[in-house]
Amino acid sequence: MLRHVTAGVDGSVESLATAHWAAREAVRRGAPLRVVHAWQWHPRPPASVPLGNTEHEWAQQTLDQVVAGVRAAHPGLSVDAQLVSDSPVRGLLSWSDDTELFVLGSRGLGGLAGFMVGSVSQRVVARSVRPVVLVRAGRAAADEYPTTPGKEGSSQEDSKAPYRDVVLGLDVRRPCDELIEFAFEAARLHGTALRVIHAFRVPSADGADLHTVTGARADVLAAQERAVVATLRPWCAKFPEVSVTETVSEGRPAAALVHASSEACLVVVGRKIRESHLGTHIGSVAHAALHHIGGPVAVVPHG
Repeated sequence: MLRHVTAGVDGSVESLATAHWAAREAVRRGAPLRVVHAWQWHPRPPASVPLGNTEHEWAQQTLDQVVAGVRAAHPGLSVDAQLVSDSPVRGLLSWSDDTELFVLGSRGLGGLAGFMVGSVSQRVVARSVRPVVLVRAGRAAADEYPTTPGKEGSSQEDSKAPYRDVVLGLDVRRPCDELIEFAFEAARLHGTALRVIHAFRVPSADGADLHTVTGARADVLAAQERAVVATLRPWCAKFPEVSVTETVSEGRPAAALVHASSEACLVVVGRKIRESHLGTHIGSVAHAALHHIGGPVAVVPHG
């Protein structure tokens, strides 16, 4: 079965960035693009629907405009437009069977202006069995390339410079094949390097001799570095064309990942598939990445 890259749009600025990022990703993967716009009938149409239009008419116009822009920018790309009468979450996830990757928009960074609990994007991330990429408004193709030294705000896109690195957040205690393979494949598709970030916490040793504590921390760091190398070794053999660098440090994993993300074209994190009596959770590292990283973030579900 030929799998699509599926983009969810709603006519917002965020969804326009989503559609164009998804189109570039579909081209990289050699996959068709599906653009989905879900709408629901309301007894009293929302203020966003212009006078003289039904909700259905406005939804169709919104979808047509997005698709027309994508087709103009990528004339060789196969684009499938789907208008769905359903809730946004169900409307998107109904395409999971033949979707390789979902791409959705998110708003701003942090706090109430950011990625709201209960939002469509977060619910899709929490429930999807496929990887989901969240794209910020204002992200353009040029943002995927390094800036040109000495020319602030400019990129090297026209000179065919390599993409910014792909960054992977790795936990060697629970390494996940789906997550690691996605990151290596993303780096291969972009033709760029993969930076692997692993941060760990050392239990406190109150009252211990300073030299003993320092030595113990050094031993732990060395052990963690060996674990990262061992975890990545089979994947480096499988993807010999991908250059890999590892950064191992003591500290909070979420903070280390956010810090490393500033020069990344894509940050890849995992989401363990689990349920609780409080509902579906995405994990603290994925949650922090979605709230605080300004570039695209891929969340990969795993067992």
